[in-house]
Amino acid sequence: VQLQASGGGLVQPGGSLRLSCAASGSILSINVMGWYRQAPGKQRELVAAITRGGSTNYADSVKGRFTISRDNAKNTVYLQMNSPKPEDTAVYYCNANIVTMTYSYGMDYWGKGTLVTVSS
Repeated sequence: VQLQASGGGLVQPGGSLRLSCAASGSILSINVMGWYRQAPGKQRELVAAITRGGSTNYADSVKGRFTISRDNAKNTVYLQMNSPKPEDTAVYYCNANIVTMTYSYGMDYWGKGTLVTVSS
């Protein structure tokens, strides 16, 4: 199982950016999918998460600006970042709890990070 993230880059404050993360491999189903971020000198933190049924959870710092969504048919999770701020600059990691033949209750997988830089 692999998670492949894409969409990072440089974005101006007040702009928009969309991150994508696709899971591939011998997947039976995917439970929660989410995005985390880690800024220099800080601990990794949850940005947003979404259940298979579509229930969402956001960090207070991004509520109203970021939107998480998923396409279960494509095993893909998205993070729409609107009105980003310089303090959103970080490496963003996708995470998914994936059910396989080996891990019938699910196992957490991480994608390689994608750098998002918010700067004018």
